[in-house]
Amino acid sequence: MSLAEVAEAVGGEPAAADGTVTGRVTADSRTVAPGDLFVALPGERVDGHDFLPAAAAAGAVAALATRPDGALPCVVVDDPVAALGRLAAAVHARLAAGGLTTLGITGSSGKTSTKDLLGQVLASAGATVSPPGSYNNEIGLPLTVLDADAGTRFLVLEMGSRGRGHIARLCRVARPDVGVVLNVGSAHLGEFGSADGIAVAKGELVEALPESGTAVLNADDPRVVGMAPRTRARVLTTGRAGGADVRAEDVALDDTGRAAFTLVTGGSRAPVRLRVVGEHQVANALSAAGAALAAGMAPDAVAAALSAAEPRSRWRMEVTRREDGVTVVNDAYNANPESMRAALAALAGLPARRRVAVLGAMAELGPGAAGEHERLGRDAVAAGVDLVVAVGADAVGIAAGAAAAGATPARAVRVPDRAAARELLTEVLVPGDVVLVKASRSYGLELLAADLLAAGAGA
Repeated sequence: MSLAEVAEAVGGEPAAADGTVTGRVTADSRTVAPGDLFVALPGERVDGHDFLPAAAAAGAVAALATRPDGALPCVVVDDPVAALGRLAAAVHARLAAGGLTTLGITGSSGKTSTKDLLGQVLASAGATVSPPGSYNNEIGLPLTVLDADAGTRFLVLEMGSRGRGHIARLCRVARPDVGVVLNVGSAHLGEFGSADGIAVAKGELVEALPESGTAVLNADDPRVVGMAPRTRARVLTTGRAGGADVRAEDVALDDTGRAAFTLVTGGSRAPVRLRVVGEHQVANALSAAGAALAAGMAPDAVAAALSAAEPRSRWRMEVTRREDGVTVVNDAYNANPESMRAALAALAGLPARRRVAVLGAMAELGPGAAGEHERLGRDAVAAGVDLVVAVGADAVGIAAGAAAAGATPARAVRVPDRAAARELLTEVLVPGDVVLVKASRSYGLELLAADLLAAGAGA
C-alpha cells in the first residue's frame, strides 16, 4: 500500500513524503526491516515515538504516529491503536474478497493451544497465518491480520476478552468465516461478574459470523453449546459426548501423558495420536478438527495433521527432562481454576518417582478467589501430588487447602517468593521427580521454571 492508501484506510493525515509499504507492519522497533511500517504505540513505560529514529535507521518506510517527526515520514492519527485496527480491517476486506478464509477462536482457556493445533492442521492444506504466542487483543490481532497477504489461504485468529464488546470489536477488524468457542470458565471472573457474563461476551464471536459461516461449539460445555441460537451460521458441535458432530472415542494416554483417540465425524473414523501433553488437549484437538473440517479439509487429512502437530507457544505444558533426571513441566503462561485442574491431571499422568506442584496465585477471580485457591490445594492432593509448593502471599490458600485435604506440613509448603522456591526445590528435587510450575502470568513463574532448568544443566 502507498502511504496515501494507508492514510485513507486509517483516517489519518498523509505523510509529507511519498512511499510504499512493501514489508510488514510492526510495533517493535527491534524487528523493523526495510520496507516496513512502524506503529508508534504509547505504553505505560515506554512511548513508541521515542523509537522512530531507530525504526528509520532500520529501513522503515513510515510510521503511524500521533505527531510528525523529522526522523521518519509519519501518517498522523489521533490514536495509533485504533488506526492499527482500521488498517487491518481495510487489508482484511481486500483479502477476504480474494478468497481468504478466516477462523476465530475464543474461550476461557486453551485458546493458544487450540490456535497452534489448528494453524498446523490448516498449513498442511494451504498457506496459513497463525503466529505462536497469544496475539489476541486490539494490538495483537490486527498485527496478525497484517501478516497475511494475497497468497494466504487461511488466517487463524485468537480472540481474548476482558469485558463485553471486546470480541465484537475484534470481529469488526476481521470478521471470521468460522468461529470456535472452547469453553466458559473462571478466567477474568472478577471482571465479568459471573460465568453467564463470560458466556455473553464469548458468544459475541458466533453472533458476528455470516449466515454462510460455521460456529464450532463445544458440546461438553452447556454454556457453549447454548450459544447455538445466537448465530445465523451453521453449527458444528465437538466433544466426547455421543451426540457431538465431531467427537473422540477410545481416548487413552501413553506413558508420556499424550493422548490417542479415534476422530469420529459422520461416517468417518480416523486415528489421532497427539504430540502435546495432557488429556485436556483432546478437547482442544476436537475444536481444531471441527474448524478444519468447516474450512473444507477431509477427516483423514485432519487426523494426520493433528498427529503431526507439535507444541508451538512457550510456557504451555513444556516438558523438559534435565540432565540429572528431573523433569520440569513449564505451564506458567497463565492460570485459572480450570486450567490448573487440567495441568494437575496432566502431571498425574506422567510417570514419576515423586510429583511436585509449584503453584502461584490465580489472578482476576473476584470475590471467590480465596475459595478457589483453597480448592486448588485440595485438588492437588486429590490428583496425587506428593509436594505442593505455594509461591507468594496471594497463594497462601493453596497450601492451606492442601493441608486441609490431609497433606502434612512437609507436603504442603508455602514460600514467600521465587527465590525461596528456587532454594527449596534445589534442595529437595532428586532424579525421577516431575515438577509442574504454574500460575497466572502476572506472577512470572516462568522465570522459576527457567531457574530450575538452569540448575540442572550439566548435572
